[in-house]
Amino acid sequence: MTSSLDEMFMNFAIGEALKAADKGEVPVGAVLVGEDEKIISSAHNLCESLCDPTAHAEILAIREAGRKLGNWRLTGTVLYVTLEPCVMCMGAVVLSRIKRVVFGTPDPKSGALVSVYTIGLDKKLNHTVEVRSGVLQDRCSSLLRDFFKRIREKSSNVV
Repeated sequence: MTSSLDEMFMNFAIGEALKAADKGEVPVGAVLVGEDEKIISSAHNLCESLCDPTAHAEILAIREAGRKLGNWRLTGTVLYVTLEPCVMCMGAVVLSRIKRVVFGTPDPKSGALVSVYTIGLDKKLNHTVEVRSGVLQDRCSSLLRDFFKRIREKSSNVV
């Protein structure tokens, strides 16, 4: 896919991240796109709302795509996500055979694609992924930075 398509789909993922922020969730959004360059599924973090530590945007988008396609193998698809996926999400990416992951901003604390771990690139696994990072990075990182700044401000105002 071209750079402009990557930016277009990342903008959809950012829209999902904004939905998460509106619900008080960590603002991460994900969009899964098929080989026909059409969105199969999209999701945003719902860990707090669902009381579920596995309700990351990527996991929810992967689950929905599997249901829609009637297949857990998502070969040829591209996952767009605003934040570099964690270990759990990269495990799901590898297991579902997603072809490519495009993310906005790296996660230096728990990123599992390039920052801390390289799960999707490890040749010891049965599947590896193509990677593109830094797509609309400033916008993706500012969503997270602003969200956590608001959280810190609220907690410092509580007596």
